[in-house]
Amino acid sequence: MFSLGATEYGIFFGILIAFIFFMGIRVIRPFEKGLHERFGKFIGEREQGFHWIIPLIDRMVKVDITENMVDVQPQKIITKDKLNADVDAIVYFKVNEPQKAIYKAENYRKQIINLAKTTLRNIIGTMSLADANEGRGKINQELEGELDKHTDAWGIEIVRVELQRIEPPSKVQDAMNEVVEAENKKTSAVNFANATETEADGKRRAEIKQAEGKKRGTILEAEGRAEAIKQVAQAEAKQIELVNQSIQKNFKAEAQTYKKLETTERALERGTKYVIDPNSQVTNVMADMAGVTPLPIPRKK
Repeated sequence: MFSLGATEYGIFFGILIAFIFFMGIRVIRPFEKGLHERFGKFIGEREQGFHWIIPLIDRMVKVDITENMVDVQPQKIITKDKLNADVDAIVYFKVNEPQKAIYKAENYRKQIINLAKTTLRNIIGTMSLADANEGRGKINQELEGELDKHTDAWGIEIVRVELQRIEPPSKVQDAMNEVVEAENKKTSAVNFANATETEADGKRRAEIKQAEGKKRGTILEAEGRAEAIKQVAQAEAKQIELVNQSIQKNFKAEAQTYKKLETTERALERGTKYVIDPNSQVTNVMADMAGVTPLPIPRKK
């Protein structure tokens, strides 16, 4: 009969102890937290790093505490206007309290998906398809608020919700596309008409401005000419005034004679014949100016 010696027993127990030791090793990574259980009872949370539990007696549950995502698969939702729309979404969440997430919700990821589907049906069911497509931001906010309120008891924070698509049946989609295309054509026609009208109005305004410019130029030119004539007339009047003042000042005694001579000069220029008394003052002045002595006229006996 085969029997083990002390050495063999030592080796066997050494291997067994090493096996038990390695079986109890647990490593918590930086993005995880560990829930330590003993005989099914929670005894504490474990942070990142090396930990050892008693095999077959203790249990370590690891929980991811980073931001996670669940995909809410497409579902058909009847809108307020009786259309079946395919709706799906993505929910981003974060586990803040691992103990609650594990012990107060059975498979919290699945629970979040089911809750999101139910909430989407409640929200979109009260809206028309057009309102739902236009109000995606509002739907995201409402869905996020409802999910965050219900998952707070699980120690889970809803970070954000993104509604991916709201698609009606294919026939309805085709009809909507035709409506949109018609609206786009209508808008293009209106824009083209407005552009044509604006262009015509611009040309008309340019022609009016050009005509007003020419008119203003003509007026300014006429005003310039009138001002020039006025200035010339004023200058001539000033000249005459200065001449008269000079005559009155320097030739006051001869002013009357000067006037007579001026009259005589104009008459002679026209070839008019006059008989001038040789004793008159005018004759003497003319004689002095011309250097000619007037001849006496014989008197009648």
